[in-house]
Amino acid sequence: VIRPEPCGVCGSRIRFGKAAVKCRQCQLLLHPKCREQCPSPCTPRPPHHAWPCEGVLADFAPPTPPLVPMLVVQCVTEVETRGLTEIGLYRVPGTEQLVREWKRRLLRAGGALPALSSVADIHVVCGVLKDFLRGLKEPLVTFNLHPAFLQAADIPDDTACGTALRHVVSKLPPANRDTLAFLMLHLLRVSHSPDCKMDVLNLSRVFGPTLVGHSSANPTPLAIMEDTPRQCKVVARLLSLPPNFWKGFLGMEQENLVP
Repeated sequence: VIRPEPCGVCGSRIRFGKAAVKCRQCQLLLHPKCREQCPSPCTPRPPHHAWPCEGVLADFAPPTPPLVPMLVVQCVTEVETRGLTEIGLYRVPGTEQLVREWKRRLLRAGGALPALSSVADIHVVCGVLKDFLRGLKEPLVTFNLHPAFLQAADIPDDTACGTALRHVVSKLPPANRDTLAFLMLHLLRVSHSPDCKMDVLNLSRVFGPTLVGHSSANPTPLAIMEDTPRQCKVVARLLSLPPNFWKGFLGMEQENLVP
């Protein structure tokens, strides 16, 4: 090992100069002692191009609908497979070093993603998803539509608010809209899990800054202070929309979202 990397099975770092086992097909790196616990045999990866280190959401989306980046799909699938009994899902942080390493590995892999089943701590997977969304050049609701989302969420009448939010959501770029729909359905499932203890209010506090953000890349201190409570309000209002609204954007192709 020249550059220290975490073991794909146990997660602890394999240090410089140590021996390691690496798969020629999927590039999974392991301690020699962890070889017996290696996930089921992989399949040869097709040629691929790495994703950019940063960009807007459409830069990571597949060419055919639903336009949800595979990184988002894989993280969500892994969380729903084994994370819906974890207390504080998305609120409890994962090890920062592992989150950074796995995000880097996934971006470098592009469309040929390594299996996240080898990440022992599900909070690391949650951290990768949040860090990916935070690292986009503009938030999921886009700079252009940011004011419209805030204004719609401020409407006191629930019915009028829901109508306004539906209208603004439909104006989003297709990749942003599909990904927002996919995430809303996921967060609703998390909120309905009693073990997680993450209701809509808790989830909106966690995801408000990540999904809604600000109206520019460099907000003023005043804008940051004013936006923060309104970001949470937008996510809470979006989560109050009926699931069928979100399913409409994903359509029958939702089956294609399972890796």
